[in-house]
Amino acid sequence: MKLPGYYSSGEFARLAQVSVRTIRFYDKQNILKPSFVSAAGARFYTDSDLARLQQILLLKYLGFSLDDIREMTIGDNDYHLMVSSLNMQKKLVQDRMEQLQLVAEAIDSTVEAIEKEHQLDWSRMLDLIHLTGMEKSLKDQYQNASNISARIRLHREFSRNTLGWFPWIYEQADITDGMKILELGCGNGALWTENLDRLPLQITITLSDISEGMLRDARRNIGTEDARFDFRVIDCHELPFEDNSFDLVIANHVLFYCKDIGKACGEIARVLKPDGFFLSSTYGTHHMKEITELVQAFDNRIVLAAENLYERFGLENGAELLSPHFSSVEIRHYDDCIVINQAEPLIEYILSCHGNQNQILLDRYKDFRTFVEEKVHNNFHITKDAGIFLCRK
Repeated sequence: MKLPGYYSSGEFARLAQVSVRTIRFYDKQNILKPSFVSAAGARFYTDSDLARLQQILLLKYLGFSLDDIREMTIGDNDYHLMVSSLNMQKKLVQDRMEQLQLVAEAIDSTVEAIEKEHQLDWSRMLDLIHLTGMEKSLKDQYQNASNISARIRLHREFSRNTLGWFPWIYEQADITDGMKILELGCGNGALWTENLDRLPLQITITLSDISEGMLRDARRNIGTEDARFDFRVIDCHELPFEDNSFDLVIANHVLFYCKDIGKACGEIARVLKPDGFFLSSTYGTHHMKEITELVQAFDNRIVLAAENLYERFGLENGAELLSPHFSSVEIRHYDDCIVINQAEPLIEYILSCHGNQNQILLDRYKDFRTFVEEKVHNNFHITKDAGIFLCRK
């Protein structure tokens, strides 16, 4: 019997121009389940399933494994999540294009060397091997960018402090003409894209990140034509700069990721000028605690993070960690909270966390969505416990 708004497996396959065998395979692999299964076992799909299939086929086209695709996608036809997904897919395609261009240039260089020297340079072959083994790197870059986008959106659209986190950070930095600035872990460059119109003209800013993918995003967002910015892949444990190089070093939610916080702080102090400042932001123990309580009320197995980052470097213990490296350490709190009455941005944020939530929610996503919708219906309040340490060398 034909169901209104539903497609049979055959109709769905014809619409998508794939085989029924492909549709059944994705069903068995738990990547694309039908929206409805009749008592007789007939499978039916909807328009929203077409959107999920589009994402699956694109990721497959870009070379991802089925296990990767299962981790990277989750079904939802909300237009906010759809726009976010399409934007991330576009970024992924751009990343692949840039990487393939690097492969093409490396091949040309290798061929030219062989023709010129009449022998094979095995180091060039190793470069080609490294360049063509990019799937895991691309997946990590995609997920990092998706996670950052989800977090920024929740804070930007639903925070009560109208100034916003990045403009507030900019004000605390007290940036003036002629300064030389280093940002560690710049991510997608949001600190600067949100404050470009406030930046002095005579200033030098080095944006760094350990991830080439994140640095690529920052370069795209800011643009390569702005001569004030320089972009470099850097590990903050070993800063490739001379002593007394910078007026200001910024590490926005970065230090708690460092394997050796003391070593990183020592390097930061070394590259600061004698009258320079170090601005480092972090969280406190109460930050976003209602989100943890929410997901554990749904399923107490869910852990949103393998470790609490504020335990490594937080508002409560940060001064103690910074004091051996700086002459003065001042703490400043950011006064804010989140009030939200929409499920989608909150779900998107939860899925962006670094815990086990996606594994648990994958098979219970519709139930979880209903659960969150009920919780936020009359406004859901989320504590924000964040701030900075402003340190003088």
